[in-house]
Amino acid sequence: MQPIMEGGCTCRQMRYRVSGPPLIVHACHCRWCQRETGTVHALNALYEADRVEHIAGEPEMVVTPSASGRGQRIARCPTCRVAVWSNYPQAGEAIRFVRVGTLDDPGACPPDIHIYVSSKLPWVTLPPGARAVPEFYDLPATWSAESLERLRVMKAKTPR
Repeated sequence: MQPIMEGGCTCRQMRYRVSGPPLIVHACHCRWCQRETGTVHALNALYEADRVEHIAGEPEMVVTPSASGRGQRIARCPTCRVAVWSNYPQAGEAIRFVRVGTLDDPGACPPDIHIYVSSKLPWVTLPPGARAVPEFYDLPATWSAESLERLRVMKAKTPR
């Protein structure tokens, strides 16, 4: 099990702690993520919401449009406006997509898979052997057995 990691925004008003390893880490190359992050891809570590503990400050939740038309909720520091995590409608409130760049040690969460590489910028080169899919992936075939079990437990605890 990965040790507890901490992270936060630029001004340090908002701090959080994550426990254990992420369910999976996505490098998303879709055009929406490129636009929202202002860079070549978003790098998100997926955690159950109860594994993300606020240790300083509270985020401001900002609803933004998304390709699905259902939007996403981005948790931003109310002072410096850095995005620290998101909730997407497909995953609901129970899973937080933590921005890896906000971790104190972002090198601890390399991407497990590159998604939406059909819209990857042509000059971005993926590492040899990197897992990559043109759009999204088949979750049961991609996630580890441990992550699938954590997802099952989380769904059992989540009210419908």
